[in-house]
Amino acid sequence: MSDAGQPTAKPSGWDILARADVLSGLLFIAIAAFGLWASRHYPVGTALRMGTGYMPRLLCWVLLGLGLIVLAQGLRQPAPPLRSSALAWRAMLSVTLGLVAFGLCIERLGLVLSILLLTGIGAQATRSLRPLETAVAALALIALSWGVFIAGLGLTIPVWPDW
Repeated sequence: MSDAGQPTAKPSGWDILARADVLSGLLFIAIAAFGLWASRHYPVGTALRMGTGYMPRLLCWVLLGLGLIVLAQGLRQPAPPLRSSALAWRAMLSVTLGLVAFGLCIERLGLVLSILLLTGIGAQATRSLRPLETAVAALALIALSWGVFIAGLGLTIPVWPDW
């Protein structure tokens, strides 16, 4: 019973499914499962002699674990259901378009310009970001990506375009 003496309504299955954390957890689990399925024939190797499937599968297992944690939290906490609004659609579309633009431009424009494009489009998700915050995030992402993928792993990703 609630404080007003009225019985509390038990949330239906659809109300639980409409929670943002539940949907996010299910999405993470689905992407991880697809990644594990898609990389099932890649040679994994060992930690010292990694095969082509080592990192994708490792990242998929991490994403699966994260998805389970987010899903469990979404099921435990009585969060309000996800509401569809113009701002939510704007955020989803701008982040998705930023990732697609990055993927399509990385070979032609190089790492630096592609990340600038990614953060510029992704920053349109909200009106509360200031240009300085976006620029700092872009520079940090460029430095981190260059350090991990080019300097650390030795991948042949172009840094600048070949004009």
